[in-house]
Amino acid sequence: MKIIAVIPARYASTRFPAKLMQDLCGKTVITRTYEAAVQSQLFDDVFVVTDSDLIFNEIESQGGKAIKSIREHESGSDRIAEAVENLDVDIVVNVQGDEPFIDTESLKKLIAVFKNDTEGKVDLASLMREIKDESAINNSNNVKVVVDQSQFALYFSRSVIPFAREKNVGVRYFQHIGIYAFRKEALLDFYSLPMQSLEASEKLEQLRYLEFGKRIKMVETTHIGIGIDTEDDLIRAREMWKSNQ
Repeated sequence: MKIIAVIPARYASTRFPAKLMQDLCGKTVITRTYEAAVQSQLFDDVFVVTDSDLIFNEIESQGGKAIKSIREHESGSDRIAEAVENLDVDIVVNVQGDEPFIDTESLKKLIAVFKNDTEGKVDLASLMREIKDESAINNSNNVKVVVDQSQFALYFSRSVIPFAREKNVGVRYFQHIGIYAFRKEALLDFYSLPMQSLEASEKLEQLRYLEFGKRIKMVETTHIGIGIDTEDDLIRAREMWKSNQ
């Protein structure tokens, strides 16, 4: 089984333009993320896929592997699918470009899903963490997921799911962590399928997989990703990087 990591890297960012090219203690954020993925030793290969000549040249100048997007894409899955379409690979793991502090244990769990899936029932695997704070549960920026007894996703929503009509029945709420591992076939199917109403309404690409019958295995984690979305995040990331050295 050949397993690769792909890091989608857009140059433009509404909240923090060019964030991936910012300096993180001597190297750019995207280079730090790429190197962390390589150093995890979980993958047979690691690629950055980008729409930006600046990011492409940055990765190549550091001795890394980059793929230039040919088309404009609305989602990360589309960008990754185009990149891997002609690669000899079985499993593709999506690593977030703005999270240089990779949680190796969570990625190991995602990869293990496919290694243990001897009957080929899993199309995708992704992460979720339990949330208990009411404000976090009600926050529409926190995507929630409900699962069946085998931990397969039933639905994702920005709304509160399940709705607590009855209290004290032991319902747990899970926030979806947007890190995926895909079978290559599922990823290419996504690339060829049209957006449907649920995805268009919620603006959640994972709903396209569910709407077309793909099975998403959810893995529980306690990890909270440290993404760089603002200049304050970058300052904190620099402090954390220094403290880890």
